[in-house]
Amino acid sequence: MEKEKTINALTFDAKEDGWETSQGFIMRQVPMPVLDEKKNPEDSLCIIVKINYAGVCGSDRGIWHRRSFKELMHQSLIKQGKTARILGHEFLGKIITQGSMVNPLYQLAAGNLVSGDSHVTCGNCYQCKIGQNNVCLNEKILGISTDGIFAEFVKIPAKNIWPVDVKKIRPEIAAMLDPFGNAVHAVSKVDVRGQSVAVFGAGPIGLFSILLLSHFGASNIIAVDVNEKNLAMAKELGAHEVIHIKNANLVADIEAVKKIRELTKGRGVDVAMEMAGPNSSVNNCLESTRRGGQVILFGLKDGDFVIPNFSRYIVKGLSIHGVIGRRIFETWQVAESVLGDTQNGMQEKIWDVVLKQGKGTVINFTDFKKDSFEKAMNENPKVIFKM
Repeated sequence: MEKEKTINALTFDAKEDGWETSQGFIMRQVPMPVLDEKKNPEDSLCIIVKINYAGVCGSDRGIWHRRSFKELMHQSLIKQGKTARILGHEFLGKIITQGSMVNPLYQLAAGNLVSGDSHVTCGNCYQCKIGQNNVCLNEKILGISTDGIFAEFVKIPAKNIWPVDVKKIRPEIAAMLDPFGNAVHAVSKVDVRGQSVAVFGAGPIGLFSILLLSHFGASNIIAVDVNEKNLAMAKELGAHEVIHIKNANLVADIEAVKKIRELTKGRGVDVAMEMAGPNSSVNNCLESTRRGGQVILFGLKDGDFVIPNFSRYIVKGLSIHGVIGRRIFETWQVAESVLGDTQNGMQEKIWDVVLKQGKGTVINFTDFKKDSFEKAMNENPKVIFKM
């Protein structure tokens, strides 16, 4: 019998590693993905992609530190009868082969450079049928509830794929179309033109949001974070004001809220965007928004949250929007348009400011070592694997 071909992949194994007793990703040998339409008819609608670049998301950091997606990951592994999950979901790669129905339905073929959405939706639930597939009832998420893309080769449903022209969008940035799309979705949830906006959390998606807010005409952008280096980046990307906070407890940071009110003539911001996830950040968001204002909640952390004096936010008449994923593929179209515009300088700012021109942020996948990689994550808001 011919020996099964294996490839390198970054994984979490619930049995071997243990959620409570481990940290980080483990490089393991996993089977090379294949298309076998006789055994799995759904393979006719899938492709095999050789990954060129893979972005490390905030959710990946949450998994690294075992702070996010414990229940979802464990339940999905049990349901699938396995213990190990291939992690990751942001990518740029080249199609090497495709199922028999891929080209007729999606006009994709071997050799195409592609990225893709990380939410694998069912297409049959009520939400999918009315065009709200970003909140699909039966979705699977690459790298969390189904195997992801931190591997040399991956199998992905063709319906999730977005072709990329690297003549317009450089490959390292194209690998981040998924999280950039999160920022597009969050910023476009409400009309930000002429509005004062506070962004709580200047991680990658918060930084992308600041860049987009500036592009879409927000009048006053305030960045709030515990990391002074990230705040310096926020300033370079378009934030008018930055606020450094130290409070990471449950309650809001009184001084930060006071400063935001001073910057908005005592009213509070028109729009507050929570892009980090901690309980304190959510409370900062709610406290800093003016009466009748808009709150966008995007950051994710596991566990229960405490919101003191909750009734005051009803009395304030706040509109609260939960944002998940991207609008497939409306958000992708907007992301491609703004990044592909050579006049706005958006790509250059991402490459120069967020990715530091690749210095310490673009890491060879084959050189992965836990300690050095964690150091790179601690020093940079965004890290990308070069495969």
